[in-house]
Amino acid sequence: MTHRLHQAHRFLMRQSFYPLLLSTLLATTLFAGRVYRSRNANYAALVWNLFLAWIPYLISLWADRLHQHHPPRWWQLIIPGALWLLFFPNAPYIITDFIHLRERPFIPLWYDIGMLTAFAWAGLFLALFSLQTMQRLVKHYVGSALSWVFVTIVFGLSGLGIYLGRFLRWNSWDMFFRPKEVLHDVIVPLLNPWSHLRTFGVTFLFAAILLVCYLTLTLREPSQ
Repeated sequence: MTHRLHQAHRFLMRQSFYPLLLSTLLATTLFAGRVYRSRNANYAALVWNLFLAWIPYLISLWADRLHQHHPPRWWQLIIPGALWLLFFPNAPYIITDFIHLRERPFIPLWYDIGMLTAFAWAGLFLALFSLQTMQRLVKHYVGSALSWVFVTIVFGLSGLGIYLGRFLRWNSWDMFFRPKEVLHDVIVPLLNPWSHLRTFGVTFLFAAILLVCYLTLTLREPSQ
């Protein structure tokens, strides 16, 4: 039992689970303090969005454990990989919740800025660390160069997902229940790019932000 706990602890350490949990606790504690002081649940959607941000991270843990147990069976990663990609944009999406920031009764603006920053920080790093895990798995099967192609594609799709979520109000699960409508809103801008400049602007903006953040996290000289 002790050995299993030690293994689980080492696995979670490698996945940066504890700092991510701490970031989540900080964000939710700030929200709870706000609710207590203001006696209302403004910004409650932040908690839901942070919950959604944990889904791709937990899926990446699932995929990594599958890989550790049966490395040659690449096909067993297809389902968790598809689910991870579908839910991945929910993590960096929290960055856009700053759109709701404004002066509200009983709570100073500086507190809300700090709270929103804590949520955005947690969501962003849940995205980056989950991608780091998935890139490592892709690298194992297809090599380093193609793993970076994978990263670039993920960020492009994530930028598009952020646009679909923030401006068209689609959710990840709508791909299961309303796939035709979602695909319509994806294909139409591709066919008429000059009539949908906002779509491409938002997509490229957030894809670029995420890519630079990811490179900042990952491109460093290994310790000696």
